[in-house]
Amino acid sequence: MRLINGYWATGILGAAATHGLFTHLDAGAGTADELAARAGISERGAQTLLDGLVSLGLVELGEGGYRNSPEAATFLVRGRPADLSSFARLKLAHMGAMVDLPEVVRVGGPVADAATEVADNPHWAEVVPAIAAQSVPVAEIAAEKLGLAGAGPISILDVGGGSGIYSAIWLGLNPEARATQLDWAPINEIARRLVAERGVADRFTCVDGDLHTTDFGEAAHDVAVFSHIAHQEGPEENIAILTRLRAALRPGGTLVICDYVVDDDRGGPPFPLIFASEMLLKSKRGGTWRRADYHAWLVKAGFSDITFQPTPSPATLVFAR
Repeated sequence: MRLINGYWATGILGAAATHGLFTHLDAGAGTADELAARAGISERGAQTLLDGLVSLGLVELGEGGYRNSPEAATFLVRGRPADLSSFARLKLAHMGAMVDLPEVVRVGGPVADAATEVADNPHWAEVVPAIAAQSVPVAEIAAEKLGLAGAGPISILDVGGGSGIYSAIWLGLNPEARATQLDWAPINEIARRLVAERGVADRFTCVDGDLHTTDFGEAAHDVAVFSHIAHQEGPEENIAILTRLRAALRPGGTLVICDYVVDDDRGGPPFPLIFASEMLLKSKRGGTWRRADYHAWLVKAGFSDITFQPTPSPATLVFAR
């Protein structure tokens, strides 16, 4: 029953994020009537959302009233570095697309014009900013692993960089580094705004283009990033892109991949396994790939030193040299 009615969780969380309930709780509103007044919603609606959020473990009830759980305080209060509230609102709007899944499963890919891999899809204007926060902790982990803060005047290439969050964080840690992002023009516009908000735009350059055809350069960069792109591509496309990334790195350079990586026996982890349905709905060749797939592709691309690092998020980091 919990699984069958799982859409309730998406609905409750999305509605709560839409009305800023977690932000109001953080600011001290602790009762249904206080939340209703601050959010501009009915008291009955506020109480219903609070009941649902308590059920989901996102809100706690004590003698002083309601308060955010530690997870909600970290990930659902607007303006926090890892705020996922906009993503919660986005996924609420996406729920209807799951109705197509039986037909998508039958034909093996998106139905009608559902595929997202085009530059002018308005989907990106919502998705790119909404998912940026997911990469904050992972980008920080990768930076620490690579010692980027003390790496000096390095060059960073982010292919399909989306929001520019990796560049923004890494340039903030290393005042001598410079970063180049390659992505479609409408997405690069979003990245420029985010990077400017973090005060490092003077060392950030965008190249407008398609990552499948635009030149990455030869031995031009010390670090390259390929984050949450591999799951949109098929095996042959990934090998081709990884080969070009290898050529774009200077001797001793490192490729950083971040994605939802599946165990070799396809027994877990849970999130990457279930995320595969998203790729079936929205991409023509994408999927969630096994560790063995990434290792084989990277070896074919010319890398020899390959390590996998789990993170507290659903994503896995892969370092290749």
